[in-house]
Amino acid sequence: MATPGPVPLYPTYETLKNFDFKDYPDVESFLESGESWWMTHWLWGQEFLNYTGRNKSEHTFIRFRNETERFLLWVFLFKGCPMPQLRKTDILEYADFCWQPPVSWICLTNHEKFVLNNGQYIQNGAWAPFRLKTPKNGKVPKPDKKKYRPSQQTLAATFTGIIAFYKYLMNEEYLYGNPAQIAKADCRHFIQDAQVKEPRRLTEAQWLYVFNVAKKLADEDPKHERSLFVICALKTLFLRISELSERKNWSPMMSHFWQDSEGNWWLKIYGKGRKLRDITVPDSFLDYLKRYRLYRDLTPLPSSGDNAPIVEKIRGQGGMTPRQLTRIVQSVFDLAYQAMKSDHGEDNARKLKEASTHWLRHTGASMEVERGRALKDLSEDLGHASMATTDTVYVQTENRLRAQSGKARKVD
Repeated sequence: MATPGPVPLYPTYETLKNFDFKDYPDVESFLESGESWWMTHWLWGQEFLNYTGRNKSEHTFIRFRNETERFLLWVFLFKGCPMPQLRKTDILEYADFCWQPPVSWICLTNHEKFVLNNGQYIQNGAWAPFRLKTPKNGKVPKPDKKKYRPSQQTLAATFTGIIAFYKYLMNEEYLYGNPAQIAKADCRHFIQDAQVKEPRRLTEAQWLYVFNVAKKLADEDPKHERSLFVICALKTLFLRISELSERKNWSPMMSHFWQDSEGNWWLKIYGKGRKLRDITVPDSFLDYLKRYRLYRDLTPLPSSGDNAPIVEKIRGQGGMTPRQLTRIVQSVFDLAYQAMKSDHGEDNARKLKEASTHWLRHTGASMEVERGRALKDLSEDLGHASMATTDTVYVQTENRLRAQSGKARKVD
């Protein structure tokens, strides 16, 4: 029996709020081709995702949309059984499916779910529900989709999404049980993790290459002042890329830099969980804030009425999107990699090829731990809910001692 092809079920949040099947004929024909309960389940998913889009971040909406979509496609096309009849063993069967999905359900790059054609949105044939990630250094010439396996983090996110979907349906009294919640503990693909964990960060030497490349670019051409500022802000202020970008419910503005009565500078951040926090701004960062503002014809330091975006768009008005900021950082990483590779070889520069924007946050925080800063203060700047999170992610003192003692072992 041929494997059924996947069909994207849900568009973006803004479109889903006012969804019209006439605009999405492929979705309508797909649902009409199945059992009568398919449409009911799709509407449950729409309601859950609209709730998520209203109350959670854009990132959470996208993650839950993808998990809900995959799960419902499996329910429709493989299980053929409505959700009220599913039990723990069925959810474990779905976990097996996610562990090794059909090759035709796997793509190598992210694709838009729908494409516009004659005024209607039709399925993008290149899209698939699962993605096989390839190394950023591109050293795998022919990725083998048959070797796809989700990471432990991806598998955990799958359960999180399904559990949240079931919880919503239970709260709305559509369903009266959550088999995903009890199935997670028995999933055979989860590994009890006792590994030595190291945050994904740059070494001090790698960071200096990133910084020096960005500074040289800015010194030679003022148009790169933005790149230098973004690099310094992400690393020194421990920012997530989303915290520096324009969002529908928050615009980072220069007035969010503020000075207290004792002359200390702070930055007000809208972070994860819709929480505001104030980050300490070190004196060393003020020099880069000043030179960036000078480039933009602003006063040296912000005032309470300064409504200019912290990082302005390259074209148009307002702040930059996460994607635009990511491109800026990645271009600096690429140049730093080439420079360090030329000076010190591939082995020393390799991490710069693998690095993402989030590595700058980890790099700055790890360096603060090594500097001996109080864990409580660092935890608050990072926006962690507890010091235990900071300790788990960044503090590896015992492992460093263990590594040092392990070096004394002899072969002969």
